[in-house]
Amino acid sequence: MPVLPIPMITALLLSGFLLHRFLTRKTHPTLLVLIGCCAAQSAVIALVQYYGFTGLRVVQPILATVIAASAWLSFRQASVGYLRRQDLYLHAVGPALAISFLATQPEALDVLIPFLFAAYGIAIAFMLLRGEDSLPHSRLENGRMIVWVWRVLAIALIASAGSDIFIGVRLASGDTEVLLWLPSLFSAITLLILGALSLSHAIESQSIGSDSRDAYSKQDKTRDTAIVEKLDAYMETHKPYLDPDLTLARLARKLQVPEKQLSSAINKGKSENVSRYINRHRISHACAVMKTGKSVTEAMLASGFNTKSNFNREFLRVIGVNPRRWLRSLVEVPDERVKT
Repeated sequence: MPVLPIPMITALLLSGFLLHRFLTRKTHPTLLVLIGCCAAQSAVIALVQYYGFTGLRVVQPILATVIAASAWLSFRQASVGYLRRQDLYLHAVGPALAISFLATQPEALDVLIPFLFAAYGIAIAFMLLRGEDSLPHSRLENGRMIVWVWRVLAIALIASAGSDIFIGVRLASGDTEVLLWLPSLFSAITLLILGALSLSHAIESQSIGSDSRDAYSKQDKTRDTAIVEKLDAYMETHKPYLDPDLTLARLARKLQVPEKQLSSAINKGKSENVSRYINRHRISHACAVMKTGKSVTEAMLASGFNTKSNFNREFLRVIGVNPRRWLRSLVEVPDERVKT
């Protein structure tokens, strides 16, 4: 048996991860809150369950509601690039209700907490149905990984709600032994959430808050315009998008522009993220290739795409129809032209 209980080990690991992300200054504040609350919750569980600090038990439901809300806010900041003050006020309702229920009707917490975890998890999963389009501010090199990272978070939230409901039912039936493995289960879920998020750099702070948007100066706009013009010229002459291994870092080095400035300039100047900007050029090139008589697969491989699913999805987004239908709409072509 370890010297420290599993929840305390979890708390220490998450605290170390939190310190690292804070010192690198590359993480959204909402994600720092999420990590910090998970670390605190694990520590509280250990102190209550293993060290007898039962007075801390009242902290657990409040931290749980903050974890659920901060998970959603972290996703929203990664998705839309900023948070409004109204968002913070709205999602503070859950923790406020938890505090109120603690004082008036504690049994209502058994409904509130699973409901919040399930609701936020389902909301994130629903938003992710659009794939990479749901995260337009993610970095180019993350590809589809960031979508799966957030899907794991959504699944973890829903699983946590399910486990809370299961435990509540078992306790209501008189099975108190379930409390023996509850701390380990919660620790596993928090590790799953934070471990998944730590896989990707897409959560790095590259977007701007509402205050920063208001302070977007004429000098910044001039700089971004110059970057976009330089990028468009480079794309036209060197066609870097044909490289299937193109990354934001590589593109920034070629242009001799800092990564964050390049990403920000595309976000503001093109109203899309780097990945969608690059893929738009790739689709345009693929269309030109197919017009020469090449097949869909040949055009896909010649245009910088690695997978057919990504190519078809981006083609549909940019052109509005799938590649084969678009090809058939041009002229009457032999069937083998559209075979893959």
